[in-house]
Amino acid sequence: MPRAKNNVASRRRRKKMLRLAKGYWGARKNVWTVAKHHIEKGLLHAYRDRKLKKRTYRQLWIVRINAAARLNGTTYSKLIHAMDEKGVAINRKLLANLAVENPQAFADVVKFVMN
Repeated sequence: MPRAKNNVASRRRRKKMLRLAKGYWGARKNVWTVAKHHIEKGLLHAYRDRKLKKRTYRQLWIVRINAAARLNGTTYSKLIHAMDEKGVAINRKLLANLAVENPQAFADVVKFVMN
């Protein structure tokens, strides 16, 4: 295989990767092979965690709704079931926001749905 002579392209490729490694500790930021491995690993984690973030936030909303529902004398499960039966279409993000920022409005929703 012939030797690659276009050092501009290869240097540009390496510099781009090392730019991504900026802020890493030790050899991870300036040794090409080490940096390359850690950048690839970091990008894999970034891809995976964009998906996990959605799950994590949904879990947080459910915990907040459950806590607020229990303060109003019911549980998360019973509240969501009653909302489905009444046809109240408030998503969990909005419901959790109500529970945290406006407990009185959340209590009104619970009272409406449970009666």
